[in-house]
Amino acid sequence: MATLYTAAHEAGWRNAKHRAQWTSTLTTYAFPHIGSMGLEEISTDDVLRCLQPIWTAKSETATRVRGRIESVLDYAIARGWRTTPNPARWRGHLANLLPPPSKVAKVEHHAALPWQQMGDFMARVRAQSGTAARALEFCILTATRTGEALGARWSEINLEAAVWTVPADRMKAGREHRVPLSGAALAVLAFMAPLHSKSGDAPVFPGQAKGKPLSNMSMLMLLRRMKRRDLTVHGFRSAFRDWCEEATSTPHSVAEAALAHAIGDKVEAAYRRGDLFAKRATLMEEWATFCGKGAAEGDRAGAGCCRAVHRSAGE
Repeated sequence: MATLYTAAHEAGWRNAKHRAQWTSTLTTYAFPHIGSMGLEEISTDDVLRCLQPIWTAKSETATRVRGRIESVLDYAIARGWRTTPNPARWRGHLANLLPPPSKVAKVEHHAALPWQQMGDFMARVRAQSGTAARALEFCILTATRTGEALGARWSEINLEAAVWTVPADRMKAGREHRVPLSGAALAVLAFMAPLHSKSGDAPVFPGQAKGKPLSNMSMLMLLRRMKRRDLTVHGFRSAFRDWCEEATSTPHSVAEAALAHAIGDKVEAAYRRGDLFAKRATLMEEWATFCGKGAAEGDRAGAGCCRAVHRSAGE
């Protein structure tokens, strides 16, 4: 039944990674307990056997497992293959038997470098050789996610317009995202261009396999070689956000658009027609300038480096 559900819905899912995760969570946590049971046999106790061992220790995963079991059984009910109520439903049922996920979830923040230290850290990155170092530099300068940066293709980049267009299927929000490229980001691309093929759909940061980009672990392994196990790649997005908030007068909407965050407020989303590209271009150039400063100079310059720019942009 899980296979039938997946086949019926996977065309509407964001990407292959989502499909793989959907299947793997059920395979790991649900199938050992209920995978071979008949549809009508699965009871509330059976669902609890899947969830209780991980409900506290792996709250986010457990929540997804519960939702996916519910979806599969709802599919069976809609097809007339199960006639009794869904034992995995939350409201009015499992909510009475398990603590709310929000009460047991352990919030884990990505380890982030304090923004004041970005100058010295970027100097260390630029001193490193290899494709992973250039990918990390590019990732920091564009404030993008690991998968977005490593998945960059030359076909997505317009060097003349200084814009990188990430397709919707590689974005977390499922929407195309235009990234303004600062002079420093363009310099990284200029360095990579003569080293590898720029033709067609070739990756900007290729790995060892022909036509394939670096692995998702490449930048994390670079941080380990730099003896910075205390950091994560995603944490540099937090450093960028903190810099926007604490060292500039960047409007909230511009910073959020730079990070490609979805707009939570439905009213705001309805009226937000553009992507604030021009203002983001100015912001990313200032971020690149700041990242190019030493730490001491950065501390002095950070507080005022963007204020005049954003006043002139009409914040």
